[in-house]
Amino acid sequence: MEIIGFLIVLVVWAFVQIIKSNGFSRFNTWNIPFFLSGQLKPAHLDSLNKYSDFYRRLKPKYKREFEKRVLLFMNSKTFIPRQMSHVTDEMKVLISSVAIQLTFGLQRIYLAHFNKILVYPSKYYSTINNQYHKGEVNPRFGIIVLSWDAFVSGMSKPTDGLSLGLHELAHALHLENRIKNEEYGFFNYEAWKVYVHESNKERITIELGTNTFFRNYAAVDEYEFFAVVIELFFEQSKALYDYNKALYEALTILLQQNPLTILRS
Repeated sequence: MEIIGFLIVLVVWAFVQIIKSNGFSRFNTWNIPFFLSGQLKPAHLDSLNKYSDFYRRLKPKYKREFEKRVLLFMNSKTFIPRQMSHVTDEMKVLISSVAIQLTFGLQRIYLAHFNKILVYPSKYYSTINNQYHKGEVNPRFGIIVLSWDAFVSGMSKPTDGLSLGLHELAHALHLENRIKNEEYGFFNYEAWKVYVHESNKERITIELGTNTFFRNYAAVDEYEFFAVVIELFFEQSKALYDYNKALYEALTILLQQNPLTILRS
């Protein structure tokens, strides 16, 4: 029995070393054994309870799964500070919580292509288009960029339909679906067709000046509309459902979750 116990420990140790040397993103994190996923620290849970409206309102039967996936996401990314000394654990867990909020129904999706998350203290100057930004996504380098003050502001007002975290991570999710890797093509095709039809109609009404539900920025292109509608899907779920039921229901299929049923009111 002692030999068997030793062999089990050895196998676990070897597996952990492989993960550390290769990075979680090369593995399907959903397949990592439960006992290796660990648990969030009490301080992490305190941060979620304090700042994540989604986590607070999540029905109890879903919370342990949410916590496990937050930890897996957090461990799969490299968080890089910019114009600041370091990215704190609280920053990491809150950014990860918004990512899992978005992908909670897509159980095998961890945005594998985007393995680096850059965090600035506030808006920053982007050399890509020579403008100041609060956030952006760069698929060429697999990078998500966030300004911390704008990110926190979005989390602190969970019903205004404006969330930098959801917006930028929605861009990453939209792109991840199209990037040919282990997470390619996860959106339901039929639901996507309905979504595209409805989103095109909404963009036209915005351009005509007759739409009052979406902000004008949603009409810029298909990517911005997706990011904006994701913000509303989570932060103004009932209003979006009442405004365009077909669009809302298409999103519930694409994201495999429905905030109106998994969250407490």
